[in-house]
Amino acid sequence: MKFPNVVTVAQLAEFDEVIDVRSPSEFAEDHVPGAINCPVLDDAERAAIGTLYKQISPFDAKKRGAALVAKNIARHIEGTFAAHGRDWRPLVYCWRGGKRSGAMAHILSEIGWHAAQLEGGYRAYRRSVLAQLAELPQKYRYRVVCGTTGSAKSRLLQALALAGAQVLDLEDLACHRGSVLGTLPATPQPAQKMFESLVWDALRKLEPEHAVYVEAESKKIGQLQVPEALLACMRASPCVQIEAPLAERVGFLLQEYGHFLGDPEDLKAKLDCLAGLHSKDTVARWKGQIERAQWDALVADLLENHYDPAYRRATLKNFEHLAKAQVLRPAKLDVDALKHMATQLIAGTQS
Repeated sequence: MKFPNVVTVAQLAEFDEVIDVRSPSEFAEDHVPGAINCPVLDDAERAAIGTLYKQISPFDAKKRGAALVAKNIARHIEGTFAAHGRDWRPLVYCWRGGKRSGAMAHILSEIGWHAAQLEGGYRAYRRSVLAQLAELPQKYRYRVVCGTTGSAKSRLLQALALAGAQVLDLEDLACHRGSVLGTLPATPQPAQKMFESLVWDALRKLEPEHAVYVEAESKKIGQLQVPEALLACMRASPCVQIEAPLAERVGFLLQEYGHFLGDPEDLKAKLDCLAGLHSKDTVARWKGQIERAQWDALVADLLENHYDPAYRRATLKNFEHLAKAQVLRPAKLDVDALKHMATQLIAGTQS
């Protein structure tokens, strides 16, 4: 079989491994999901070559750059690629499908591996992702999981996935729970471009003939924007509404957000973000509950006086089919209850 030397974004799935040879900082901002970073020039080397090119001469820069690229490719061959057999088929890309990926793909091919280069590089990939994010969302039937804060919506998505349903978990992709207190400990959010790549990758793996469960979201999850076409499709889709007892929601949130209990000062600082929405007395009351470790009272107070009214305003306004939603009223929010709700939903939507 003859393997092409240059391929398009549509052929990504045909390869055993996708190799991003750009610098680590370029890779960190965004990359093909699942790709590994094997830079032919790291950030410092790339900067030094650029300076040499501008201040000394293009020829000297190319000569020095070639030596560094050769050294780094040799290191990857002796390390990362050493265990691969002759049938390994890698796809290599750089910023625009030029010299960096060309050098790597050429040497891998000369060794005998079926290496190919991505036509147009990352730039072509990025254009393709943006184009597909405008069209892909319309291919699917969504069921939007709604419910006030603490209703275990994300946990229900996990239960649905375990039961075999199709799930698009945007908060998982965004590394954020979608509220003022939604930051995950020691887990930064990806860059906007990386988030869009992750959403694109999740969407392209879905099957149009089956329903896709997704949680109701606002335009932003933390600092990240939800793709507009996807958000429009979600807001026009049928809804599922979870109505759980307040006490269950309080207990659930204390488990999910337990990391705040160990850092009261950080929690108080985050509540300052709500100062523009509530009176000084209200914010002071919440901070007093934190200082006295009145956690159940604090959570119930926040739910009744901030989160629930905000949810009702936003969800009723943005999700046009919420009034006709299938309503689930679990007495508990434990594992068994979530599994039961997932089973109910799947039984009602099977093709």
